[in-house]
Amino acid sequence: MKIYILLLFISLQVCAQQTRTRVDEIINREMKERKIPGLQIAVVQNGKIVLSQSYGAANLQYSIPVTNTTIFPINSNTKVFTGVAVMQLVEQGKINLNDPISKYLDHLPDEWQKITIDQLLTHISGLPDILQLLDPATGNIGPLKTESAIWEKLRTLPLDFKAGEQFSYNQTNYYLLGKIIEKISKEPFSADFKKNQFQIAHLTNTVFGDSRDIIPNYSASYRYNNFFDGRKGEAKLTNTYTEFPDFVRTGAGLNSTAEDMANWFIALQAGRLFKNPATLEMMWSPGQFNNGTPTNWARGWGITKPRKNHRVVGMSGGNRSVIMVYPDDHMAIIVLTNLAGSAPEDFVEEIAGCYNPDIVKADPLTYLRKNLREIGFGKAIDFVKTERKTNPSFTPNESELNDWAYRMMANKQEKEALEIFKLNVYLFPKSWNVYDSYGEILLKMEDKNKAIEMYRRSIQLNPENENGKKILKKLLSE
Repeated sequence: MKIYILLLFISLQVCAQQTRTRVDEIINREMKERKIPGLQIAVVQNGKIVLSQSYGAANLQYSIPVTNTTIFPINSNTKVFTGVAVMQLVEQGKINLNDPISKYLDHLPDEWQKITIDQLLTHISGLPDILQLLDPATGNIGPLKTESAIWEKLRTLPLDFKAGEQFSYNQTNYYLLGKIIEKISKEPFSADFKKNQFQIAHLTNTVFGDSRDIIPNYSASYRYNNFFDGRKGEAKLTNTYTEFPDFVRTGAGLNSTAEDMANWFIALQAGRLFKNPATLEMMWSPGQFNNGTPTNWARGWGITKPRKNHRVVGMSGGNRSVIMVYPDDHMAIIVLTNLAGSAPEDFVEEIAGCYNPDIVKADPLTYLRKNLREIGFGKAIDFVKTERKTNPSFTPNESELNDWAYRMMANKQEKEALEIFKLNVYLFPKSWNVYDSYGEILLKMEDKNKAIEMYRRSIQLNPENENGKKILKKLLSE
């Protein structure tokens, strides 16, 4: 019996090491391709952290490596904490998701009165975006100089659309949710978060702040820029500076570590942040548009993949950090980086596949990406055709394909991007946007005649494609 237990232990150790090696391979590959200076990852499985690892440099100027206590900005991942704070109040019976915000906030314009809390959570309120009143370069408080002046100006702006009719991501929604939290809890939202989330989950490295604040173990932040001193040139890595005025920090303002966020998730799934499991399911469920169709967002969470197997909810922040949750697999993966534009959500599903191989095939885009790396991007259409013979429903998402292709184009992987744009045209022949995007890469690769053909097709499908008309006119006049 002792020998059997020993052999089982050794087998489990070997399996864990093999999984860790595969994760390392993916992380190192993606950091190299995306030119990410530094990264943290934490994986939670069955209520325990099974991997916590750091890679690369937290600060290039001083050659400081990333450690497990290095703190990264998590940007819009802050919204998942705000979502929990709101749902805690729902669970306590202090608010109702269908309540109009006018029940809690005074001096609202007439057309704002019936907007609901749920419409704020899921970004279907139609409210004007408060960001347009802040400094576009740094995010600071801008020319209006005070929150009260910004609020007065914001109230004069019209709705972008009738509440519940469309989706439009904006920071006003979470600014107002912060006000509602404060109104009911009778304390600053930062104190509410600390008492009802950070302390319960034992988070020791999660703090509000931005580039102005002195935060111990804080990673530098970088991005690639190609516009300097009024001139466009080769993209190079630069430092970033970002401010989050304290009154909008329910939308983006937290800084954390992958381990802290993993411990927060463990507390969330273990029932320490909510008393009723139904509250968690409600938070992870999408809202509804006025016509009854589900929203793009769950309540506080911007990534929703309600697929038949291995469903996912998650959130991306600043195009540099991500938390992906697999509720039915009792797993979560957190990846934080110090590079704006690194889009780690692109490769998290592949990492999840290291722990459960079935997850990769459950996500068409990840399955496609993984296979094209092996067989070559030039076989993209053939691969999809073959896959559909055994799985007729196999169809990667149009916008996800487009976004992936554009990111490859930005990374100078034009040949690979070309094949994905071409695949999108094959898959979605009635979409004007796929032809417009395909035309763009063809033009970049100096295939003018083919580009003209694509722009013409795009305009036929969408006569209001003004940018396409402008480009086509220029091409035909040359």
